[in-house]
Amino acid sequence: MLRIDIITIFPEFFREVVDYGIIRRARAAGLVEIKAHDLRQWTADKHHVVDDRPFGGGDGMVLKPEPIFAGVEALTGSSTREAFPKDTRVILLSPQGRVFSQAVAQDLADTASQVVLLCGRYEGVDERVAEALVTDEISIGDYVVSGGEPAALVMLDSITRLLPGALGSETSAVFESFSEGLLDYPHYTRPAEFRGMKVPDVLLTGNHAEIERWRRDAALLKTRRHRPDLLE
Repeated sequence: MLRIDIITIFPEFFREVVDYGIIRRARAAGLVEIKAHDLRQWTADKHHVVDDRPFGGGDGMVLKPEPIFAGVEALTGSSTREAFPKDTRVILLSPQGRVFSQAVAQDLADTASQVVLLCGRYEGVDERVAEALVTDEISIGDYVVSGGEPAALVMLDSITRLLPGALGSETSAVFESFSEGLLDYPHYTRPAEFRGMKVPDVLLTGNHAEIERWRRDAALLKTRRHRPDLLE
């Protein structure tokens, strides 16, 4: 079973999402355990302060290191990445991280036993968290959102659906976009003709070899049209 822990100041953000679709089925099947933890529980002051002004001045607030270190230590048993249990990943969700991809999701689904997602907020997280705790820093794209929570949801869904047994078909994830470096091929269903638009004849022949050849060519054409950077 993969364990995913989320450290956030908004744990309620995740309460209902994990009870729908593939994530719900994977949890029910014992494939993944997901828990969202309130960062404030690891503060030591009576007001449960998790942020402070940045040294050197500037706008906004920065998440303090003390509660994050305490939280990671409580969840992993260690406050230094060198001493984390085997196959434990502590990931800081940040616009400065490497871009999340299907390959990253597959690696986490295949090799991790525990993933701790640190949701940044405000102007960011004290850099000592990245220096001492984080095994990877990940962004979901070249844009900025209000915090790490939306990024955590993206990663939850992407990783969970790649766990063996999470999808109805063992080949579903294999033929999806990005799994083989290309976008997915076009899909069609009944009716065979709709408002003058016809399903490609080859898909109606029952010739599996020809269908596979058409799907490969169609995936290449779609990738060249929409994401030529993947072909480079």
